[in-house]
Amino acid sequence: MSRDVELQCRCGKVHGWLRDASPSGVNRATCYCSDCQAFLHHLGRADLLDEHGGSDIVQVAPSSISFDRGSELIAAVRLSPKGIYRWYASCCKTPLGNTVEPHLPFVGIVTALFQHAPSARPCDEVFGPPRGGIYGKFAIGEPPPGSTKPNVRLLAGMIWKFLGWKLGGKAWPHPFFDRASGNPKHPVTVLSRAERDALRPLCGPRPASA
Repeated sequence: MSRDVELQCRCGKVHGWLRDASPSGVNRATCYCSDCQAFLHHLGRADLLDEHGGSDIVQVAPSSISFDRGSELIAAVRLSPKGIYRWYASCCKTPLGNTVEPHLPFVGIVTALFQHAPSARPCDEVFGPPRGGIYGKFAIGEPPPGSTKPNVRLLAGMIWKFLGWKLGGKAWPHPFFDRASGNPKHPVTVLSRAERDALRPLCGPRPASA
C-alpha cells in the first residue's frame, strides 16, 4: 500500500499530497492552546475542535507536502505580528497547516484535512494515535489527563524530528514559503488587537458549560 496520503479542503478546490506518511515519520498530538482555538473560531470552523477545545495535529516535514490544485486559494492569518502563520483554504475556510518561519522546518496539519480526500483512511491507521496532549491549561472543562504538564517524551520526539528534517534537507521545497527570499508565497493577514480580543471569550480556559 502506498504511504502517500491525499490532502483536500472541505469543498475540494484545494488538493495536494503528503508523501511517505507513517507513524514513525510524523509527530501527532492534541493541542489545547488558546491560539489554536482562536484560529478555528476566526475561520468559523470550531466544529474541528474536540469537546475540550483541542486540535488534532500531525507535524510533518515541509518537503513532504505539495499542492497540485488550488494554490491560488491559499492564504494565511497571524493572530499577532510575530505569531505563527496559520494557513487555510480561502474557498471554504479549511485549515491547511501551521508554520513558524521556514528556518524551523515543520508544518502542523489539523487532521481533518486528510479526511476530506477521496481516498481518506483513518488517521490512526496512517499516523498512529496521538502521542499526548499539550497546553491543557487552556482546555475547556476538565483538562485531559497529562495535558497540563510538559510531556517530556513528546517534546523530545518533536525536537528530534525537527533536527532530523533540518539536517536531512527536508525544509525545502516548502509548500508556503519561497526559498530564495524566505517570504510567504501566499497572502498573509495579521489580526488587529480588537479582532484578537473578540475571539478570546470563545476560547479556554473556561468551564465546559460556559
